Amino acid sequence: MTTTFPDISISTERLVLRPYEEADVPAHTEMMNDETVVAWTAVPHPYTTADAERWVRRIAPAQRTAGRGIALAVTEFLTQRLVGTIRLGNTDWRIRATEVSYITAPWARGEGYATESVLAVAQWLFRDLRFERLELRTPADNTASQQVAQKIGCISEGVLRNAWIARTRTEDGGWTDVRTDLIVWSLLPEDFDGADQLADAGYSGFTDWN
Repeated sequence: MTTTFPDISISTERLVLRPYEEADVPAHTEMMNDETVVAWTAVPHPYTTADAERWVRRIAPAQRTAGRGIALAVTEFLTQRLVGTIRLGNTDWRIRATEVSYITAPWARGEGYATESVLAVAQWLFRDLRFERLELRTPADNTASQQVAQKIGCISEGVLRNAWIARTRTEDGGWTDVRTDLIVWSLLPEDFDGADQLADAGYSGFTDWN
């Protein structure tokens, strides 16, 4: 039984999802220091160039080779600029289930890039790898992430109470931890009518995989 994801790049009409490269370090560092990313994720803050180098050189590749998941840089097809990142983790190969998370760079928000990249990964998982479940967990107040879950057709399964630690700004400009709930979403193959859903969303370039 296969227990690792292939070393793959996925192309859509507007995006290329590919393994991280050394050239991504500056843009990745900048993205991870954005206030929205700091607030909703557990990344180190401040996020340094050394953190980005560890991610690109060791952490991201190790997730795939160890069978835990896969982390891909999301880039614009035309400009090759880093749009964001998408990651599969907590993968269970016996039940063919995995959890998706994503980050979008501040300059690229509002363009539908997160939705497009998650749809592409979902299609790849369900059609090529025969996965049976894609899970997504969003902090209760992270409405932008919840909108992505809704747009791709996820079903809300419930709430994990007090299951996450977010960060919020303090009066002196620093950060403090706050506990929050997590909303659990799932997408199954029967929820995902790939061709129709992608056409409705305006995406038509998912047929050619690199």
